[in-house]
Amino acid sequence: MQLKLFDDDRQLMLPQDLMEYYPSFLSREESDQLLQVLLNTVPWQQSKIMMYEKEVLTPRLSAWFGSEPIRNGDQRPVLPWPETLQVLKAKVEAHTGMLFDGVLLNYYRDNNDSVAWHADKDTVPGLKTEIASISIGEERNFDFRRKDNHRHRYTIRLQHGSLLLMKGDLQKYWEHRIAKAVQPMKARINLTFRKVGAVQERAYS
Repeated sequence: MQLKLFDDDRQLMLPQDLMEYYPSFLSREESDQLLQVLLNTVPWQQSKIMMYEKEVLTPRLSAWFGSEPIRNGDQRPVLPWPETLQVLKAKVEAHTGMLFDGVLLNYYRDNNDSVAWHADKDTVPGLKTEIASISIGEERNFDFRRKDNHRHRYTIRLQHGSLLLMKGDLQKYWEHRIAKAVQPMKARINLTFRKVGAVQERAYS
């Protein structure tokens, strides 16, 4: 059952305690420039995961920037923050009033790249996981559904330069995915700013 995401005036309706969506967080020019910089400078890697007792390659490329691993046992190298991502991090923090100390980049090369249904785990014990997600490049559908009722689901078309803030109990009760697509698609990069250390929220005036 696909739930209604727009009201009669075509205003996007989301559970405001769970997520906020800003379709034009970055300008077209900023988004185009960021896409080219990241495509050409990030040391992308294809990670391995265990699935059905077999090690398989993830259907996308990724990179992690921060000061410590995203979680215990993660094999991705911890990359130092380049200036481009430092500037973007400051912009995200100013907009959300939250602090983040790492960013996971996922590179979806074409329509065959995807991420399966999942919920992001808490990265700081005792704190809810809040993730600020920026999308650039090809627009892709972001699906999310209730863990206890898969018929209760939504889909958002993530626009070039958009920001999706996931918060509250979203990760506890909901899961999300980027599915494979039938039609050909160009490159998309998703940047998810996360809390993995002892960062503290602060209010911005």
